[in-house]
Amino acid sequence: FGLDPRDARLPNAPQRFNAAPTQDLLVIRRNPDSAQAEMGLLRWGLVPSFSKDMSGAARLINARSETVQEKAVFRGAWAKGRRCVVPADAFYEWQRTPDGKQPYAIARANGAPLALAGLWENWRDPASGEWVRTFTILTCAANPRLAPLHDRMPVILDPADIPAWLAGPDPAPLLRPLPAEAVTLWPVSTRVNSVRNDDESLLMPLADEPLAPEGTDGKAHAELKLFDR
Repeated sequence: FGLDPRDARLPNAPQRFNAAPTQDLLVIRRNPDSAQAEMGLLRWGLVPSFSKDMSGAARLINARSETVQEKAVFRGAWAKGRRCVVPADAFYEWQRTPDGKQPYAIARANGAPLALAGLWENWRDPASGEWVRTFTILTCAANPRLAPLHDRMPVILDPADIPAWLAGPDPAPLLRPLPAEAVTLWPVSTRVNSVRNDDESLLMPLADEPLAPEGTDGKAHAELKLFDR
């Protein structure tokens, strides 16, 4: 997306293949002072500015785009225009099968990176006075390709829409599902079920597993599901 972690003085930014709530991840946001897009490490799981502590962050890893302007925990960040983009190669979703829950990796069909729409917020620790930046990922109704896995999906921005998302006056029209033909998915190892596993092999397809059948009632894995709102 035109930004390099090395330019952002983040040469040691962790490379994640199994990102989990409360971890620090690379996020693109508009710097409120310079008005320029910049990359930084933000903690996944939004902490509203009015929170007394960070205990609820793990529950606020995503937000329904349809109600984000109304819910107290998110409307402050929305009103302040604290929008961000979370770059990723893929994300995981799970489907129930007779043999258990099968994880799938989901990516753009053309191989381009995903630009996940999010909100960020500043929170000050009352004990230490330290400022912490956190973020959440916005979700929308799933497109027909992903609906068999889950009824929600992250809002995936077109690269051309990123400037409007970060700084445009009316970003609401961008909160829509990516078309079904623009995504691809493939089954991956159940090693992804544990956050202790975090290596490139997690994205390797399972040759003996079929693609997700259409019209089934799959649900996301309880521990790592990203889009449950």
